Amino acid sequence: MPPQVVDLLRSLDAPPRLAAHLRAVHDVAVQLVEWLERRCPELAVNREAVLFGAATHDIGKAVHLDELSGPGSAHEEAGRELLSAHGFGPDLARFAGTHASWTASDATLEDLLVSTADKVWKNKRVAALEDLLVVRLTRATGRQTWEEFLALDDLLGRMGDGAEHRLAYQGTFPVHAQRGGVRGPGAP
Repeated sequence: MPPQVVDLLRSLDAPPRLAAHLRAVHDVAVQLVEWLERRCPELAVNREAVLFGAATHDIGKAVHLDELSGPGSAHEEAGRELLSAHGFGPDLARFAGTHASWTASDATLEDLLVSTADKVWKNKRVAALEDLLVVRLTRATGRQTWEEFLALDDLLGRMGDGAEHRLAYQGTFPVHAQRGGVRGPGAP
C-alpha cells in the first residue's frame, strides 16, 4: 500500500476490516496494472493514481461504518471530502466517488481500472465494465476486439480464482477500529 495511505488509515483510526479490504483491492490493482503495462505498453496509464485509487476508494467507510458490512453509497462523497481535507487533490480524491460511477461519460482508464479491481478482488464480474476496458484496449493496440476480450477475460478469471482467500482474510478483521488504530494489512 502507498505509505501516505497507511499514514492516513492510522490517522483516521480506520477499522481493520476497511484496511484489509483496501489492501485486497490494491493488490488486485497492482496485478491488473502490471498486466496492462506488459500487454499494452503504448497505452498511457497513471499507475500511481490507479494504485492510490484502489487503496483509498472506500476510505469514506471510515466515517460510514455501517457500509463496511452493508449496502450504501454515503461513503463515496464522504471519502472524496475526507481525502480533500487531508490534502489530496481532486485528481486523486475522485476515486472515492468514481469507483461506483464508472459508467459516467468522463470516466478515465484509471477509473475503470480501480472499479474493475474493486469487483474482481471478490470474483465479481461486470460485463459492461469489462466491455469498456476492452474498448480502451482495442483502441490502444489495434488488435481485434475478440483478442482483447479473451486476454482480459483470462486475466480476470485467474485473478478471481483467489477471491475466497481474500474474502476469508478480510473477514478475520473486525468492522470497528480497535484502540490504538489500524493493526490490519498495510499497517505495522
